[in-house]
Amino acid sequence: MTGQPYVPPTFPISIKGVVLDPQGRVLLLKNERAEWELPGGKLEGPETPEVRVETEIREECGWTATAGSLLDVWMYEPLPGRRVFIVTYGCSAADAHRPPVVSHEHKEAGLFTRDEVPGLIMPQGYKDSIARWYELQGRA
Repeated sequence: MTGQPYVPPTFPISIKGVVLDPQGRVLLLKNERAEWELPGGKLEGPETPEVRVETEIREECGWTATAGSLLDVWMYEPLPGRRVFIVTYGCSAADAHRPPVVSHEHKEAGLFTRDEVPGLIMPQGYKDSIARWYELQGRA
């Protein structure tokens, strides 16, 4: 025993949303690592995860989203030694018929069909969350 108090590991919590447009395409954003990712951001302060994901979707693509079902939680290591706890929600957006706007945080926005998602460069956890939302929407 070293006499040092136990300090649990800490890592950011990222809240992400799976949003489909009226044609059933999922909204994805290209990050600085040239990977596709779901819209969302870090949970900070007193906001609930649902409010955080709704805010991030509005800020990152211009859509007004409503958080729905919790889809998944998982750990992601985007860079060696850097872990992020990911929480994904299925979301709806009444204005998803409009083209998404690309914020300063991303290089590109894209809308992809379910069949296109497996071939994209993105973490498997995001692909799993997208598949789960399609299943819950009856688009299996």
